[in-house]
Amino acid sequence: MTATTAVPAPNLNPLAQLKAGRLTRRLIQLYVGLACYGISFGVMVHSHLGLPPWAVLDYGIAEHLPLTIGQSSIGVAFLVLLMWIPLRQWPGLGTISNALVIGVVLDLTLWALDRPDQLWIRIAFLVFGIVGNGLATAMYIGAQFGAGPRDGLMTGLVRRTGLSVRLIRTTIEVAVLAIGFVLGGIVGLGTVAYALAIGPLAQLFLPHFRVRLDK
Repeated sequence: MTATTAVPAPNLNPLAQLKAGRLTRRLIQLYVGLACYGISFGVMVHSHLGLPPWAVLDYGIAEHLPLTIGQSSIGVAFLVLLMWIPLRQWPGLGTISNALVIGVVLDLTLWALDRPDQLWIRIAFLVFGIVGNGLATAMYIGAQFGAGPRDGLMTGLVRRTGLSVRLIRTTIEVAVLAIGFVLGGIVGLGTVAYALAIGPLAQLFLPHFRVRLDK
């Protein structure tokens, strides 16, 4: 769901992704990772201490439309995929799965869990959510089935414009965060903590989940 500073997987087309070997292991890892992402996302929402920029946008949209946060996340993901067309990018199995699975699992998690009142539990939810998000990100990236919709938007703009990853990433994240905040998304300590921690966490976990592909 979110771009990270982790080393990206090879840029394989959808057919090459399926032919690259270790398919069963990679499929299991992909969907477990996406499910864990949705769960950790939901736990962060219930912390009510701040969300990642894209999640702030999802939350803000859901505040104004008859949508759940998960449905909002799915809708935003497919709108972002439309932006891939002029960038001439092909979505992979992981791209479409990312757009659908995370939102569904997010809504299930929000339905199954109650929002805690005690601050220490909310902080624990935030920490669990951030660490779980980093682990889940490494899992689905390491499965090598293509970038998520939002990741691919960033890499596609970098390739087409020739601008730096840092500039493109920062511009996108700031714009998304600003729009989400105006719409009523939750911005707080968790937003800052996520921004500082997600890259290092994904980089830490990725070597353990990066599946070696057949040559």
